Amino acid sequence: MTMYNLTTDQRVDEALANNFLRQATRRATDRLRNNKYKASEELGNWEQWRSAGESIRKHVISNLDFYLNQLIEQMEQRGVHVHLAKTPADAVGIVRNIVREHDAKNVLKSKSMISEEIHLNHALEEDGVAVVETDLGEYIIQIAGEPPSHIIVPAMHKTRQQVADLFEPIAGYALSSDTPTLTRFVRIQMREQFLRGDIGITGCNFAVADTGSIVMVTNEGNGRMVSTLPRVQITLMGMERIVPSFRELDVMLNLLARSATGQRLSSYTTILTPPKKTADSDGPEEYHLVILDHNRSEILGDKLFRTALNCIRCGACFNVCPVYRQLGGHAYGSVYSGPIGSVITPLLEKDWKKWGHLPYFSSLCGACSEACPVRIPLHDLLVKLRMRKTQSGHTPQVEQQIFKAYRYFFTREKTLRRALRLGAHLQWPFVRNHRISGGPPPLSNWTKSRTLPMVAPKPFMQVWADLNNKR
Repeated sequence: MTMYNLTTDQRVDEALANNFLRQATRRATDRLRNNKYKASEELGNWEQWRSAGESIRKHVISNLDFYLNQLIEQMEQRGVHVHLAKTPADAVGIVRNIVREHDAKNVLKSKSMISEEIHLNHALEEDGVAVVETDLGEYIIQIAGEPPSHIIVPAMHKTRQQVADLFEPIAGYALSSDTPTLTRFVRIQMREQFLRGDIGITGCNFAVADTGSIVMVTNEGNGRMVSTLPRVQITLMGMERIVPSFRELDVMLNLLARSATGQRLSSYTTILTPPKKTADSDGPEEYHLVILDHNRSEILGDKLFRTALNCIRCGACFNVCPVYRQLGGHAYGSVYSGPIGSVITPLLEKDWKKWGHLPYFSSLCGACSEACPVRIPLHDLLVKLRMRKTQSGHTPQVEQQIFKAYRYFFTREKTLRRALRLGAHLQWPFVRNHRISGGPPPLSNWTKSRTLPMVAPKPFMQVWADLNNKR
């Protein structure tokens, strides 16, 4: 049984039982979080930078139609083929058609969350196309047949020995699990793949509207190989990933690198203004930009949730979230995990039955909102999503009945007092050390992982009445 056909409870139980996963997740997120603190201090007043980032993102989202049109106009003037995809199926269809037109057999990919969002690899492989992820972490989880565990460190849940075991069938011989051996093996594999690539597919961290430039931020340089060696390149972009000019890009790159990995600047910041010109020594001769909507237009028109589009996909909220740090990414069951994934997945997918659990993968401590470099109020959005789910009638019948009972008793004072007196007597079989630690369903769903204070023998209303009588 794979994680794809496990229930939410099964995924959570499996994650909680995996001690290595939990330790690795905490170690990785601790390192990323601490590196971020150090790097942000170097900038001086970090809150001013956050305010600047928030203002830029709000401005872009409020004027998204203008900047999208400007970007498209700039790119089409130079001969770039721009495709607008309303749905994931549309985006997959566009890429498939391009691949078929060129009779491409080998597709190279640089890290792209949009390709994960639309499940592109599976679709191309169904067409008999060999798809190779060139980012090390993405390459590992591609072989494992898993989605990313973290938006920045996709394979952090794997041990070196597990990675070596994944690589051995490809190598045809036993591999040592030390890091130099594993990275050397992948480097040799990638060199061969780069030379065979017919089409390159990349993601897009930012698109600069007034120049029609595409910005990719990576740490391994594979994005540059994918964007220069193949004759044809396809860039996949969420429609909101725009900055007006290079002035705003400077702010966003400072925020992104420091928030994601704690670097002043990522190892490779690649800026492409395609396609290849006659005087250029490398670069794609044919360039396609696929701009994906996937219900982002609906989010844009929703005043409650519009700020979710401000996200720059840095992963900072993952690294401080107590739920993510205990479970890792796969327990969420979605492509986007962590706090931001719990917000945007229900909004993108519009399926409460499948994704309605995600807004509850949070303690609502607010750490994610404090960590966000563009000040998205993530914990507020999670509460609003819970409200919307309830209003849509998708909460369980048991929960609905509990709250109906709550309303009934708390609007009838005498009935409530009688119920409290009765509860004070009935609770004793489940009380241990003055805490309720057992009980029948649905109470047991709570008490199996935490305790409740016991019902007081004399309720507060009676204590208050007694005090007033003594005056």
